[in-house]
Amino acid sequence: MRSTKSDLLRLVVKNQGPSRTVVPDPRGTAPGRGAHLHPTPACLDLAERRRAFGRALRAPAPLDTRPVREYVDAVATTVSGGAPDGTT
Repeated sequence: MRSTKSDLLRLVVKNQGPSRTVVPDPRGTAPGRGAHLHPTPACLDLAERRRAFGRALRAPAPLDTRPVREYVDAVATTVSGGAPDGTT
């Protein structure tokens, strides 16, 4: 089954000097090649484990995905209505 574009989070690479950072693009307006991901921690874990960002974004490794992790964790916390560990 395929997800609709509105259900996915667009990601792009932002070059900051010699380092490359994968950043979320929730509005889908950032320039450059984009990749799409379900905004869930499980999907992000799988993409990182498979090293999918480098291939999808055609960017050489290493890629820093911390901004994406922070965004996905914040979205997951908002959706669940509490803190990630279940406390409120």
